[in-house]
Parts: sequence; C-alpha cells; structure tokens
Amino acid sequence: MSVLPPEVHSALSLLLQGLQSPDNNVRAHAEEQLANEWIVARADILLMGLVEQIQAASGAGSRSFAAVLFRRVATKTRKVPGSEESKDLFTSLSQPHKEAIRQKLLDCLQNETLPHVRHKIGDAVAELARQFSDEGQSWTELLQALFLASQSQDAGQRESAFRIFATTPAIIEKQHEDNVVPAFTKGFKDSDIMVKTAAMEAFSSFFGSLQKKAQKKYYPLVPELLNILPPLKEAGDADGLMKAFIALIELVEEAPTMFKPLFSNLVQFSITVIQDKELGDTVRQNALELMGTFADYSPAMCKKDSSFTSDMVTQCLSLMTDVGMDDDDAAEWNSTDDLEAEESDMNHVAGEQCMDRLANKLGGQAVLPPTFNWLPQMMISNSWRDRHAALMAISAISEGCRELMENELDKVLDLVVPALRFPHPRVRWAGCNALGQMSTDFAGTMQEKYHHVVLTNIIPVLDSPEPRIQSHAAAALVNFCEEAEKSVLEPYLDELLSHLMTLLRSPKRYVQEQALSTIATIADSAETAFGKYYSHLMPLLFGVLREEQSKEYRLLRAKAMECATLIALAVGKERMGQDAIELVQVLGAIQEKIIDADDPQSSYLLHCWGRMCRVLGSDFVPYLAGVMPPLLDLAGAKADIQLLDDDEQIRSVQNEEGWELVPLKGKVIGIKTSTLEEKHMAIELIVIYAQQLEAAFAPYVLEIMEKVSLPGLAFFFHDPVRIASAKSVPGLLNAYKRANGERSPAMARLWESTADKLLEVLSAEPSVDTLAEMYQCFYESVEVLGKDCLTPTHMQAFIESARSTLEDYQVRVRKREEDQQEIEEGEDEPDDTAFAIEDDQQLLSDMNKSFHTIFKNQETSFLPAWSKLLPFYNAFITSNDSTQRQWALCIMDDVLEFCGDQSWSYQNHIQKPLIDGVRDAAPANRQAACYGMGIAAQKGGAAWSTFVSESLPALFAACQVPNARDDDHVFATENACASIAKIMQSPYTRIPNEQEIISHWVGTLPVINDEEAAPYAYMYLAKLIDESNPAVIAAATPAFIAIALALEAETLQGQTAQRAVGAAKQLVRTAHIDANQILATLSPETQQTLRSYFSGST
Repeated sequence: MSVLPPEVHSALSLLLQGLQSPDNNVRAHAEEQLANEWIVARADILLMGLVEQIQAASGAGSRSFAAVLFRRVATKTRKVPGSEESKDLFTSLSQPHKEAIRQKLLDCLQNETLPHVRHKIGDAVAELARQFSDEGQSWTELLQALFLASQSQDAGQRESAFRIFATTPAIIEKQHEDNVVPAFTKGFKDSDIMVKTAAMEAFSSFFGSLQKKAQKKYYPLVPELLNILPPLKEAGDADGLMKAFIALIELVEEAPTMFKPLFSNLVQFSITVIQDKELGDTVRQNALELMGTFADYSPAMCKKDSSFTSDMVTQCLSLMTDVGMDDDDAAEWNSTDDLEAEESDMNHVAGEQCMDRLANKLGGQAVLPPTFNWLPQMMISNSWRDRHAALMAISAISEGCRELMENELDKVLDLVVPALRFPHPRVRWAGCNALGQMSTDFAGTMQEKYHHVVLTNIIPVLDSPEPRIQSHAAAALVNFCEEAEKSVLEPYLDELLSHLMTLLRSPKRYVQEQALSTIATIADSAETAFGKYYSHLMPLLFGVLREEQSKEYRLLRAKAMECATLIALAVGKERMGQDAIELVQVLGAIQEKIIDADDPQSSYLLHCWGRMCRVLGSDFVPYLAGVMPPLLDLAGAKADIQLLDDDEQIRSVQNEEGWELVPLKGKVIGIKTSTLEEKHMAIELIVIYAQQLEAAFAPYVLEIMEKVSLPGLAFFFHDPVRIASAKSVPGLLNAYKRANGERSPAMARLWESTADKLLEVLSAEPSVDTLAEMYQCFYESVEVLGKDCLTPTHMQAFIESARSTLEDYQVRVRKREEDQQEIEEGEDEPDDTAFAIEDDQQLLSDMNKSFHTIFKNQETSFLPAWSKLLPFYNAFITSNDSTQRQWALCIMDDVLEFCGDQSWSYQNHIQKPLIDGVRDAAPANRQAACYGMGIAAQKGGAAWSTFVSESLPALFAACQVPNARDDDHVFATENACASIAKIMQSPYTRIPNEQEIISHWVGTLPVINDEEAAPYAYMYLAKLIDESNPAVIAAATPAFIAIALALEAETLQGQTAQRAVGAAKQLVRTAHIDANQILATLSPETQQTLRSYFSGST
C-alpha cells in the first residue's frame, strides 16, 4: 500500500522517464530537477517514492531503474539539518523515515521474481545495510530475512541472500556467527550453481572481515568449498569457475594455510584448468593467479608440495609459447608503431608474470632446476615460440634467482647470445630483452665481467632491418650502460655512438626517440669521456630543438632536450662554453610555445631546467624568472578528486589514463594521479634549485613555503608529495638563511611558522615510512637553524609527538607478536611483516637523529621535556628487541655527550644499560654502549670517573668477542678501543695499573674502519709515544703497524694524519725499530701508500 499521494507518484514517474530519455536536453533537465526539487527539498519523499516505484511499477525496466536510482541517491552526502556534520543522505533522515523505507525495500526484495531486478534491489538493500553498519546500528530484520532467504525454496532468493552478504559482511554480528556455518554449508551444497558461487563469494567476503583469531573456526568449511569446483569444470561453466577462483584468491590472501590439508588436490585441479584451452583464457589465467597467490602468501607450503613448482613452471612456459598465433612471421608485429599495445590479458604475459612471482617468492633453489630442465631444449627448438618463451623466462626469473644465477652467468649468456642472430625477429627481440633485464638484475657483475660479451653482440643488432629490433636493442643498452662505470664504456664509445647516430636518421620516430634516450644514458655514465663526441652530437640536437615540428614530433624533441641536457651534465660548463647559455635560451623558446596541456615537452622541460641549473650553478639565476612560474603552478596544484555516483561515471573515468579509483564507504572516489605525479616532480625540482642556488633562490622561498611545501606536508592524497615536501623544507630554510642571516628577524619569522607546522605533522602523519621522512625533515631543519632555535613550547610539542609515535610503535610491535603466534610451524613470515619491521627501524633511527640534533643544539634546556619520556627509555632498554635497546642506548649517549655533568642526574637510568650494552650480543648495541662509556669519560665530568674506570674490563672484553674484527663486529670493537683511550685521558679518572692497561690497549688497535673513533685512539697513542711510554715502546712494532694501517685505510685525515705520522717517526727513533723492514711485511699497495707519508722518516 502506498503512503504517498498519487500526484507525488505522477511527478516521480515523469522524472524517471526524463532521466531515462535518449534526448540529452531532456535528461539534463531531469537531472537538474532531481538535484534541486527532490534531493535538496524532499529527500525523504524521494526515497520513499522510489521504493514504492520498485514495489508497484508494472515494467521490469522501471523497477530496475528505480532501484538503481535509489542506491545512487541514498549514497549522496549532505549535511545533517542543524549540524555541520555530513552523512550519507539516507542516514541523515529521521529514524521513523529510515525504518519505514528500509522495511518497504526489504519487502520489495522478498517479493521480486525477476532475477536481474532482484539483483538491483539487493544492491540497494546492501547499501542501506552498509550505512547502518557504518553508523554502528543493527538491522535485525534484514539479518533474519537473509537467513530465511538462504533457506528458501526459491533459488533466486537464496542467491540474493548470499549476494547481499558478500557486499556487506559486517551485518553478520558476532552473536550470529554460530548461524553462519550451517548457512554457508548449505549454500556450498546447493543444487543451483548460481547459489553455490554466490555462497563462495559471500564466504570470502565474510571471512576477510574477521579478525585472524576468529578465522580458524571456519577452516573446516574448506572441503565443502572446494567440492564446488569439479562440477563447474565438468559443466564447462567458465563464468562460474571464474567467480569461484576469484573468491579462493581472496581467501588465500587472508589465510593460505587453511587449504593445507587439501593443497595438493587443489594444485592438481588448478593445473588441469590451466591446461584446458576449451575453458577460455580468462579462467585459465584465474587458476594461474590462484597458484601464484599461494606462492606469494605461503611459499613454504608451495615448496613442500612435491609437484607444485615443477608443474607451475611447466604451465607458465606453456602459456608463454602462446604468442603471435595469428602472426606467425611477425609481419603485423613488425609493422605496428604502437609499442605499448595492451597485452596484459594475454596468456604469454600471464605466464611471464607468474614466473617472476615464483622466482621471487620460492627462490632459485626451487625454481631453477625445473626451469632449466626445459630451457636448453626450448632454445634449440624449431619453433620460434619455444625460443621466445625460453628467453622471456630468463628475463622473468633473473631477479628472484639472482644469487644462484650470478655464478652461472657465462652459461646463461651462452644460451641467450645466439638468439641475437636467430632469423625470427621476435626471438631476437626477446634476446635483447633478456640481456637488458640481466644487465639490471645482475648489475655490476654483467658490466664488469661480461661487458665484452654483451656489447660486442648487441651493438650489431642495432643494424637489424626491423625498426622494433633496433629500438629494443637500444633500450637494452640503456639497462646495461646506466649501471656501467666510465672505464667499462670508454673502449666501446666509438662503435656505440656511430651506430646510435645512424639510428637518429631512421624513418621511424620511435627508433629516433629511443636512440636519443640511449645516447643520453651513455653520456650520463661516460661523464667527461663523452666530451670527445660533443662536437658531433650537440649540433644535431640543436637542429632538432630549433626546428618547427608538428604535434607528432613533440616527444622526439622532448627526448632531444633530455639528451642535450644530460650531455651538458656529463661534459660540464667549461666544455660547453657559449653552448650552455644558448641551450638555455633554446629551451626557453620552446617553453614559450607550449600551449597544450598534454604536450610531453612540458614535463621533460622541467627536468631539463633542473639539469641546466646543476650545470650553470649561479649563472642559472637570470633564467629563474622564466622557469619558476610553470614550476610553481604544478607544485601548487590541488588534488583533482571526484565522487563518482554511478557505474557510468566510473566506467568513463576508468577509460581515462592517469586516474586511480578508490572505494570508500560504498562510494567510489576518483583521484587524478597524473596531476599528483606532476606535483611531486615539481617539488623535487624545487629541492634541486634550493640546494644548487642557495641564497640566490631566497626570493622564492616564502611563496613556496606558504603555498607548496608546508601545505604539502599534510597532502594526504599522495605519499610522494608529502615526502618531497618534507625534503624541500630544510633546503628552503638554508637558502633563506644564506640570504638573510641565521639570526635575522626575517629568518625568525619564517622559522616560527615552519616549526609549528613541522611539529604538527609529527602527530598527524599516518604512514610509518612517511613519518620517518617527517622526523628527518624536522632534525635537518633544526640543524639549519642551529643553537637554541627551539623554544620550551617547541620542545614540549616534540616530546608529545614522540610519545604518540612511540605508543603507536608499541601497538604495532604487540600486534606483530600476536600475528607471529598465529603463524603455523614451517610457514614463512609474510613479506609485509618484514617491510613493516624495516619501516619501524627506519622510523626509530630518524627519531634518534631528531633527539641527537635537539640535544646538540639545545643541550641541557631539552632535559625537562625529554625526561617525560623516561618510562619509554626504561621499557626499551630492557626489551628483547635489539632495535629498541639500541634506540634507548643512543639517546642515553646524547644525554652524556651534550648535557655534561647534569647527565649524572640520570645515572640510575644510564649505568646499568651501558654495562649490559657493552656485553650485548647485538654489535650495534655494543657499539652504542662502548661509545657511551667514552663519552661519559670525555664529557660527563668528575661524577662519572669511578663508573668509567670500573668499566675498563668490560670494554676490553668487548674487544675480544669472537670474530671481533669481522664486518658485523668491527665498529663495536673499534669504539671500545677509542673509549678506553678517552677514559685513560680523562682528567678525572685514576687508574692504579696504568701501564698494564696501556699494554693491553695497544693490542686493541688498529682502528681502520670508524673515522670518528680513529682520531681519539691515535691521538692518545701519539701522546703516549711523545711521553716515551714504556708500554708503547715495548710494543713499538704493532703500534707502528697500527698507525700504518690507519693511514692506508684513510681513517686518519689532514692534521690528525700528520700528527700520527710524526708520532710514528718518533717511535722509530725512540724504539730503534726498522720502519722499512716493518713496511716490507705489508702488501705492495699498502707500502706504496705509506711511503708517501714516511718518505722523510729516519
């Protein structure tokens, strides 16, 4: 029964007809009516009217459209009357209206008989359910109705129930979970295949909404879940299989081990699907994706399965041969100029991507044997597709198998290099691809050991008759050359550049563009050695840049700009002479003629200006007036964000490049990422200008700070923008300081507004890795401003931010510990856990540097604020986690170093941690504790003298741990040595057995790694030599060798090195030792370095 009068329904019917009209004008007028006369003026009547249209309209199309429109309107956002709060439109209605509308909508769902209409109504019901759930409200009637519907005799009702569960799993509240297992079990066994697959999708969605601990109770459902698959395959139901595999993939991402008892069966079933060409490529790729997801999330389980890796490698290679089926001679492939043709849905691409995942997740020991069972025979096959697949497989696995393959590169190259001469062009292309990928994945080794093999074989490929091969060979050279040293490239430059210059005359524009990119890379790597070719290339580039060209040549000119400016960087300002200014003027002329928003020259130009700034230095300043306006426009761009209300809008945005779609509370947000990427790039270039020009950049600093950098710190739409903004702030402060003076009123005003914002973002930044960048921004900014730049208010705000950061960190640590307990024996720790730990370690490190910088510049004035965090230091210093102990030790070192005798007030928090730290199994912690002992002696004053004197045995023990000179331990060892020297030189310490201590101490030398520790050790040694200390004279030869090794290692520099040399000469004279004889025991390289120091020794 209708609750609205007939005239309302008449008006609404006319509106719905208008909204569906094929006439654009009529439709636009109806949309305007909808927005102004209905949504704004009478939203409750609109929603009730739409529900009644769904209920009473005779035409299925009308009911379906009313349901779609209901969902669209219900999700619109509006302010709650009498409040500033915004809510979804339906949620903003009064409670009686909401209850009446939802009950009618539920009745519509239960009474609708046509499946496609019922699905639309179900979507509307699911939207209301989501809104109630988000508001923390129950819709008990819906849950009861859905459970009843899942048991209905009508298959359509059963399917609808599961479809709604899939969309809004949160409606299943904790008290109802006991009803879930029977409902899903019955759904999995349903006689109707549509119900089965809907049940699978609903279960996947529900399972993903649960906490990890609650998921295990549903593991027993897996057998019934998997029983759905074989009948789908037998029936050839590709659509059903696709839905089933997608649901399984989502479940594997949540809990791969739930499939452990039946994993082998599932692998074998999936393999049969991948092999079955009758099912279609999409389903086969879904099965492949399922197996790849297991490799991603449970590599240990995959490796334990006896056939998983070999079967998967075989199927991947098979799919990779499914290439060019309608183009056997590659005529079509050769003729196209579209090198970026979309191939992501192709079988051969799916196979390549899966091989890459297998290699990265399972590792070389698992993947290489089955792969190389196939590759040698594929590389001699008569089928070009087999050879192509083998080469692409090498490209795919080289990163993940790097460690094992690197030792066998000569054998791998023996397989790859002959492909460069194979008749079929796609095999040659794949050969170039493999060499390029290997040059990146085995960077260093490929360039140093195999440069002759690679370059002498790939350079001739540049002469290939096919432009695509020429271009790809040039692209592979980019990979090789960007990782090559100047000395490696120099012998090949003549041949490389002669071939590439020939390609510049190719009739194919994409070949010319790639040749320019390759030349640019070679110039960047060859540096000054490129100067020989400057006079040949630069005139060509100037010719391209000056020539008026049509739109299709804009990218070519952009590549020419890139090439010219990279050459400029390589050869330098002096070699360029007047050309440098001329190039800047040409770039300026090009910039003035750019009018189209999509002109690729714009983004290239920005980077070119940055390079020319680095080339010209202060000579670039006159050109800033032309360079900065477009740069500031990009850097200050606002986020382009759209709320997409309906499927048509979503599809429209999806078809445009440069957009990212983000689901949010039942809506879809479109974010124009291309704008954000340009903004990020512009801010990075600002960093370059500020660093290069310093004071000369000061006129732009205030505007950039106000409009770009400080707002950018809270630009939450794009992490890279926030990071670039953070990196820009210290450089901008430095530029302003250079121009105005460190203590100028102008500098003080800028710092006041900047400091407040920096401290604000330390509390607001949600991303751990970006928060680390914010702490780095803060301490680098404090370093720029210098002594006493922070007020007590600033320091208090910093401590409050640090407290919040540490509390959040502790929550994450506890969560990881809980998750660790859930990992089953033999399972690997998830990659994201390792990344999260790494992010947290970086965060703690940057926090430490912040504390260090504040103590350095504020000294004891920081102590009142700092001491409020003592509970955290005490908790961290006793943690089982070595990273936490190191964090606390480093901060205690700062207290000792910068607070002098006031540090003694905290001796109860410092002494035991230092003693324990010197004995810590973690080398980094021993290093921090040993350093702290020395700093206490050096800076702590008389109060610390007894403690540090008594710590000497522990410091000597730290020098004698097993493998004390290994890379992992040597810095701790050398810090212990230097700290002993500091203690021995302290005016407050009294050492009863001084000569015995000195004798032992000489044995802790040399210090040849730590450049900060070395001067303290060797200045003490020099003092002892000057005093003719008996213990040193008795150990004259090892003492002399210790000095020699430090000089050779260059841990001693400048006056410190000269002081050590003088002491060594004095030791030779005093102890009557033969320096030449001692030097002769050292390596020839060391002797040669040292004779320059000791040439005047006697």
